[in-house]
Amino acid sequence: MRILLPTGSATVGIVKAAAERFSDRYEIDVAVTGDIASFLAPGELQRLLSGGSYDMAVVSGMCTASFAGVERKTGIPVYRGPRHAADLPLVLSVLDRVRLSRTVPADEFLAQVRREEACRQVALREAEAEADFIIRGTKIGGGSRMKVLAEIMDAHKRDDLLTDVRRFFADGADIVDLGFGFDATPGDVERCFAAVAEVGGPLAVDTQDPSLIAAALFRVDLVLSLHEGNIPVVGKAVADAGAAAVVVPRDRTLRENLAAAEEAGIRCLIADPLLQPVGSGLTGSLSGFPGISSPLFFGAGNVVELLDADSPGVNALLAGMAHEVGAAVVFTSEHSDKTRGSVAEMRQATEMMALMTDRPYPKDLGLDLLILKEKRRRREPPLEYGSVMDAYPVPDEITYDPLGCIRIGIEGDCIVAVHRGRAVRGRCWEDVFYTLLEEGSLSRFDHAAYLGKELFKAELAIRYRRSFEQDGPF
Repeated sequence: MRILLPTGSATVGIVKAAAERFSDRYEIDVAVTGDIASFLAPGELQRLLSGGSYDMAVVSGMCTASFAGVERKTGIPVYRGPRHAADLPLVLSVLDRVRLSRTVPADEFLAQVRREEACRQVALREAEAEADFIIRGTKIGGGSRMKVLAEIMDAHKRDDLLTDVRRFFADGADIVDLGFGFDATPGDVERCFAAVAEVGGPLAVDTQDPSLIAAALFRVDLVLSLHEGNIPVVGKAVADAGAAAVVVPRDRTLRENLAAAEEAGIRCLIADPLLQPVGSGLTGSLSGFPGISSPLFFGAGNVVELLDADSPGVNALLAGMAHEVGAAVVFTSEHSDKTRGSVAEMRQATEMMALMTDRPYPKDLGLDLLILKEKRRRREPPLEYGSVMDAYPVPDEITYDPLGCIRIGIEGDCIVAVHRGRAVRGRCWEDVFYTLLEEGSLSRFDHAAYLGKELFKAELAIRYRRSFEQDGPF
């Protein structure tokens, strides 16, 4: 296979080194087209391709020009390479097996291909897995993937419970659990489950009050939690309703309460040895998981909630621990602002564990929870310049744009910029800025630079589920 790699003088050393590394697999010509690879013009590429019989050209992923016309005239496919020359070896290693994209940079495209293949493998393994039992079409235990149970605390106090339940299912929850505090009544429970009865996914009730459990049995699929204090009162009703149940220890042992639930006629049981938070016996509580024959419940949400650390890494580690002890259901929640997004994070983490069948560790799976950190740091060549000057400090006195100020905020997943009573709304900061520019809403370069900074901060706040304050820190 003969390949043309156009590049710039700034990165030619990196590109040539990558080409030499794969010289036994491909015949690669490296052509320098200027200082910067991304400035490659279609006419220049056409000239290069006309000089040899190539099977393809791989241009910089940073190129913004369209090369469709070059393909039509030369008959040679032109693909987007990686955005950074340092990633070229990763692309060349799969070039004979994967067809790249003509529009999407190769590093982004290959990452998406790997994600899609990983998700396909998770779905395939789940379809083939045997389960201990099934709750409303959802496999529990056996060889199936760990299921994510997401709790909505104080469900009877939610203004729009149906929207909350649907959001959790959309974020990846397999089961959504409605929790009820001591101030809830059976009427509250009936009202809440009636409001979400149309949802197709499995629903759970989270309370130890027998009267509240009984009020949910017309729709509930799973009961949290049964023990010696409520099994004699409501155990038979749970069995008659065909609901599954999570059993916990209290004054009696977990095994004793599991036996009592079985005697009450409940067929589908999940054992919860009660995972303790960090500092209160986390590692010690793990000893209670081995040796129990029932599917296991792993209460990760309490650990995350009671630890002031970013949740993605904590959720990944807890999912790994749950995988090692053989848990069937992992509990998570989003009670506080710091745990927002935990449902989606835990679903991603459990799917990572599901891909570990033939691997010693959850690495290079195609799925990950790397959100702010990079897996590999890119080492691009240093900038070249003849002279340098220190930047001027910004003057203390602000010169306002005569066209007026622009107020920026976020609404849902959109950026909103308001100028003189008229709002511009968009999901991409560049789109909002371009619209403001086209509508004549700003007239100064310094105002434009400021708006670019604040609009991008707003986009990052949406992406990372953070709050946004104009002129405030990110």
